Amino acid sequence: MVLRALPLLAGIGPIIAIHVSYWVAITQVGLTRCIPYIEGCTSISATGRYPPASFVFKGAMMPDSVVLIAYWLLNIAWLRALQRSQAKPVDNGFVIGFLGITGAAFLILYVSFLGSKEPFYEFMRRFGVYVYFAFTVFSQIVLAVKVRKLVLPRSVHRIVNAQLAIALVPFALGILNLVLKATLENADPAENVIEWIFALLMHVYFVLTYFAWRDTGFNAKFAVTT
Repeated sequence: MVLRALPLLAGIGPIIAIHVSYWVAITQVGLTRCIPYIEGCTSISATGRYPPASFVFKGAMMPDSVVLIAYWLLNIAWLRALQRSQAKPVDNGFVIGFLGITGAAFLILYVSFLGSKEPFYEFMRRFGVYVYFAFTVFSQIVLAVKVRKLVLPRSVHRIVNAQLAIALVPFALGILNLVLKATLENADPAENVIEWIFALLMHVYFVLTYFAWRDTGFNAKFAVTT
């Protein structure tokens, strides 16, 4: 039961941490106050760049990378269990695991170099966050596509269809961001808005996984036989 609640931790924990970090950065660091999902006055990275807000941001995101690795491993186990129950060929989950776990690893890289002003460290930070976002969303898409091919309760299909739609929106937003950066003189506010929406949708996907696991009776646990 505890492990089945992991998607809630993966989805809700970072969003709370980001907003708490933003509030601390406003009150203690002087970061601009706005509705970032609409106005784009600041990036997510800026909320955790300087102490004391960085303590909240990094303190939440580092453990979250471990949570995400466990989340993807459990999703592979869930997919295999669903396939076995329907006498389907069992997917080894390599693509899902590679994309998801690599994304989680690059989250560590991103958080580690956050706040550094050296050009190399700045490059590593940006490289880390781009890979984290991209690989995570690709893994979400692959998982949703594989699950929706199975014969499952209607409630689960609705959840998975919603997850697929949610995962495709950030993918489209990423393409839009590239276009805006190439065409606008100052694309920073638009890029910030896209980043906030992107992150929110990505984490909503994780939360929906909890309900998909619940409605299929998935109950991950550790056991030994002697």
